[in-house]
Amino acid sequence: MSLLTCQDLSLGYDGREIVRGLNFTIGPGDYLCIVGENGSGKSTLMKTILGLQAPIDGKVLTGDGLKPTEIGYLPQQTVVQKDFPASVWEIVLSGCGNRMGLRPFYTKEEKQLARENIEKMGLTQLTKQCYRELSGGQQQRVLLARALCATRKMLLLDEPVSGLDPKVTAEMYDLIESLNKSDGITVIMISHDIDAAVKYADHILHIGQEIFFGTKDEYVAGGFSQAFLKGGDD
Repeated sequence: MSLLTCQDLSLGYDGREIVRGLNFTIGPGDYLCIVGENGSGKSTLMKTILGLQAPIDGKVLTGDGLKPTEIGYLPQQTVVQKDFPASVWEIVLSGCGNRMGLRPFYTKEEKQLARENIEKMGLTQLTKQCYRELSGGQQQRVLLARALCATRKMLLLDEPVSGLDPKVTAEMYDLIESLNKSDGITVIMISHDIDAAVKYADHILHIGQEIFFGTKDEYVAGGFSQAFLKGGDD
């Protein structure tokens, strides 16, 4: 059974259509990279999947018991967010917010889940540290731990390695791969790094003048990756 299906999806903002006729299906345990030029609609698609923005046309359907509120999301950070004056513990625990309903307090189970995800991201020694005092790589790990508190099935990652140095970038990709392969979490990631997309993902969605969806082998064999690289990525 599919976790996510997009049917004849048309996307846009401010009354302007930027993507039309988007069709793809994601199953449990898949790793999808979304690539394409700036302004092609990648982030708009992610917001639509999360229910933060309505499509112009078409449908986004979830299956296998997945609810839109149970999708973990790691957005691109703004300068203001990077300076957020909260502790690692507070930020990670806030990922359990959608589980609370009308309850004013977190349960023991939710607090334990936050501790487990902090440990999984190698942040135990930084639990009480202020978020804005962390390095860029540590901040991304915190946000990934927070996203994991919201889901056991699907993660949406918007440029999770943006601004990170090569060593930390490789570590982040390895973490995401482990969550996918070892924990069975479905990953949908926006990336400008075609080489990384082809290395780690099993499916590619290319949005641009042409739309491609298929396996990474089909993507490479069809010449889409080379055409994209030659065309440049602003």
